[in-house]
Amino acid sequence: MARYGGRSLKSSLVLLLVALSTSRSHGFLGTEKKIKSEVFLSPKLVMNPGNAANPFLFDIDFPRGHYGLKGFDAEMVDEEGNPVPLHELYLHHWVIQPYYVRKGFELSQRDMPRNHGFARQDPGRNLGSKSDFILVNNGGLCRNNVRHYFGLGSETRKTSTYLPDPYAIEIDNPEERPDGYEFKWLLNLHAIDTRGVVDKSGCTECRCDLYNVTIDEYGRAIRPDYNGGLYCCYDKTQCRVRNGFDNGEKTRSVYLKYTVKWVDWDSTVLPATIYILDVTDSWERSQGSTGDSQEHYCHIEYEVKPCKTNGDGCVDVKKKSLMMPFNGYIVYGVAHQHAGGIGGALYREDGERICSSMPKYGNGDEPGNEAGYIVGMSSCYPEPAVKVTKGETLTLEFNYSTTNGHTGVMGLFYILVAQQLPEPESSLPALFQAHAKSMSVLAFLAVMVVVAVIVLIAAVVYRRQNREDGYQSLST
Repeated sequence: MARYGGRSLKSSLVLLLVALSTSRSHGFLGTEKKIKSEVFLSPKLVMNPGNAANPFLFDIDFPRGHYGLKGFDAEMVDEEGNPVPLHELYLHHWVIQPYYVRKGFELSQRDMPRNHGFARQDPGRNLGSKSDFILVNNGGLCRNNVRHYFGLGSETRKTSTYLPDPYAIEIDNPEERPDGYEFKWLLNLHAIDTRGVVDKSGCTECRCDLYNVTIDEYGRAIRPDYNGGLYCCYDKTQCRVRNGFDNGEKTRSVYLKYTVKWVDWDSTVLPATIYILDVTDSWERSQGSTGDSQEHYCHIEYEVKPCKTNGDGCVDVKKKSLMMPFNGYIVYGVAHQHAGGIGGALYREDGERICSSMPKYGNGDEPGNEAGYIVGMSSCYPEPAVKVTKGETLTLEFNYSTTNGHTGVMGLFYILVAQQLPEPESSLPALFQAHAKSMSVLAFLAVMVVVAVIVLIAAVVYRRQNREDGYQSLST
């Protein structure tokens, strides 16, 4: 009985040690980053049936300080906070971009250079030489536009923008902030109210005849072969509404509701850089070029002509090969397409697929499942991360159905690139391997001391019990 009792006590002590050390390692060492999350509302947009709104909204509410951005999710809501369906209010796109502004200087929409984001070049403004504010651009590749950090459209509700540990986008590093400037965020929000319009798809695709425009927002004549797109549905334009549609008391205020996820910046976070690839990029490789010194003029949008025959061959395939200006590892990717899109992908030069992103179409009426609209794009998380070498050529491919024609479609591909991968797991015992990366040396030593003390106490108790029970060692 004494021997059995001793073994039982020893087993219990071992189990207790495991439980204590496991509990302490989880509670004391803190194995996961502390992700913070906050929900904000944009300034309101006042909309009437057929209205198109495309404002630039400065100094929007956003987390402040030096941190790592992990994700940005958004949707349109009304004054009561209810989600607004796409068949009533089409979200063409939203984009966010950080900027530095001189302390005390107030920006207005007129001050915004219109070659930002999905907007067009303003021939009368050249604010690149002004020092009152400085736009913080993504890593490339487009130099003339598409400079934002995050941006989606109708697919926003069901597209993951989350960047997994240990990666994050570094925001407002104080060492990079110019003296006398503040770090802020702007939002470009393009929404189209389609209540009562004569052609919902035509309005959302910005067909020029439905907006009755022949000049762009800067007074320049629109070329005759341009059937639709951003030139025709700029801020404060109006899409045609059905005759007899009661437009009275239809005014409503809407907001972009957005959720920001972030972590405080520290040495455990690995920075990832945003690159946006555009299938309409005009870049062509010249002899001896390295890729980063060449001009990438991105047209942003293009037209898909209707198929002249029926069948599976009614697909528009658009490809573009681009030289990468970085060394790094692709850890995330997602495509942006409009209605009619059937997927985008990124390939190596030998045809190996790196990442693909497919659309999800709705089949109902409720927000997030609107029939005929892209309500989500699948995000790509390569495992393991895909290594890319500077000067390597990757091929971008976008497919659209041509059963019907489409104007103003887009083929953008977002990738997040890390310069380094996490350190390999430590050779510590298995109990601590999962925690070794995130805990400090002092924390680890503290746990070891606690465990050693418990082991010592357990040994003393065990030896005393053996003596009391008359157990004799084999060595005596």
